[in-house]
Amino acid sequence: MTSRRWVAAATLAFAFSLHVGPAQAADAESQAAKADATAQASGFKIRPVDDVWRAALPRNAEAATQAYLDRLPADVQAKSAAYWEGGYWMQLWNLLLGLVLAAVFLAGRRAARVRDWAARVGRGPLRRDMLFAGTYLALSELISLPLTFYQGWWREQAYGMSTQTVPAWVGEWLMSTAISLVIGALVLGGLYALIRRAGARWWIWGAVGGMGLTTLLVALSPVFIEPLFNTYKPVEDGPLKRAVLQMAHAVSVPVDNVYVFDASRQTTRISANVSGLFGTAAVRLNDNLLRRTSEPEVRAVMGHELGHYVMNHIPKTLLMLTLVLLVGFYLAQAAMSWLLVRFAAATGIRQVDDVAGLPMLLAVFSLFFTLATPVNNTITRVQETEADRFGLALSREPHGFAEAQLRLVEYRKADPGRLEEFVFFHHPSTRQRILDAMRYREAMNLP
Repeated sequence: MTSRRWVAAATLAFAFSLHVGPAQAADAESQAAKADATAQASGFKIRPVDDVWRAALPRNAEAATQAYLDRLPADVQAKSAAYWEGGYWMQLWNLLLGLVLAAVFLAGRRAARVRDWAARVGRGPLRRDMLFAGTYLALSELISLPLTFYQGWWREQAYGMSTQTVPAWVGEWLMSTAISLVIGALVLGGLYALIRRAGARWWIWGAVGGMGLTTLLVALSPVFIEPLFNTYKPVEDGPLKRAVLQMAHAVSVPVDNVYVFDASRQTTRISANVSGLFGTAAVRLNDNLLRRTSEPEVRAVMGHELGHYVMNHIPKTLLMLTLVLLVGFYLAQAAMSWLLVRFAAATGIRQVDDVAGLPMLLAVFSLFFTLATPVNNTITRVQETEADRFGLALSREPHGFAEAQLRLVEYRKADPGRLEEFVFFHHPSTRQRILDAMRYREAMNLP
C-alpha cells in the first residue's frame, strides 16, 4: 500500500498545482469588479444616509436601532430571511443523508466486506483502518456531491453571493476533499488504534485526542491550508492600515502588518479575522471589506476581531469544546454498546474497535453534534457579544459598527425571534448588535 507520507505529499502537491495555476493567473482587479457587479445584481441594498442623518438619530438606543433597521427595504429583509432559514433545512438534509449513507453501508454486511478487503490490501491494523476510513469518506463525498454542489454553488449563485464559475468551484472542492481525505484517514486510523489500546476508557482518550487535533488544526490551518484557497498580501500603506495597527498596538496585539485576502474570488461577502495561537497573531481582512466599506466600518470590524484575540477566545473556546467533546464521546460509547448488540446480525460487527463500525460511529456523532447545535452556538454567540463590546470601546465607532452589521444582512437574518436566535444563531442578531452599538453611543454621549 502507498505510504501515508507519499499520499500526504501528493495531495498537497495537487492542491498547490490547482492554486498556483488559474488562481494566481486571475487578475485581482477583474475579480473585484466581478464581485461588485454580482453584489449589485443581487438586489441587496441599504438606504444610504449621511452624517446629518446620524447626528439627528434619537438618543434612545432602541429608537436609534429601529431607525437603522428601517433602512433595509422589506424585500431585502425577506430575501435575507429566506436564505438564512433555508440553511436550517440544509443542516437537516445533510444530517439525514449522512444517516442514510451509514445505514446503507452497514446493511447486508457491506462495511464488514470492505473491512476484509482493506485488511487484505493494507496488511496491518493501522493501514487497514486508514484504508477503510479513506474509502468510506471518499464514497460519502461522492454520493453527497449533488447536495454539496447545490449548497455550495447553486444556492449561493441563486442568492447573488457566489462569484465562482462551476470549474472554479469544482477545483476548490477537489482540493478541499483531497486534503480532508488524507487528514480523515490519518485521524480515524489513529482513533481506532487508540480504541484498541485504551479499552473501555477509549471515550476519555478519544475526547482528549480530538481536542488536541482541533488545536493543531486551528494553529496550522492559517499557515498551510487557507493560503491554498486564497492569496494573502499586506494591505497598502496608508491611513487605514495605520489606524488598524494603532488599535492593535494599543491593546498589545503583537503584529506589525495587516493582510488582505482575495475572497472576491469566491464570494461577495465581507469578513475579517485575527488568527493566532501560541504567541502568534495575524490581522486579516478580505478585499470585499476593504473595497466596499468606509474607514469607520473597517475600524469597527477590526476592533471586534482584535477583541477575540485579546480576550483569548480561541483557547477559551477550545476548553469549552473539550467538555462538549467529552460528553459526545461518552454518549457515543454508550450508543455504540447498544447499537452493536442490537444490529450485530445485520452488520456482522460486534466490537467497538472494529473499523467496520465507523459509519455507525460517525452517524452517532453527527446526531449528537446536531442536537448540540444550541450549545455550540451559544458558546460562540456569547464570545461574539464580548468581542462586539470590546471593539466598540476600542474603535469608538458605533455608527461604523452599525453600518457594517447592516451589510451582513446580505446573508444573515436581521431580526429573528428569541428561540430562533438561541438555537440557530452563532452570532447575535443584527438587531441586538446594533442595539449594543447604540447603547454605547448613548452612554458615551457620542454624536
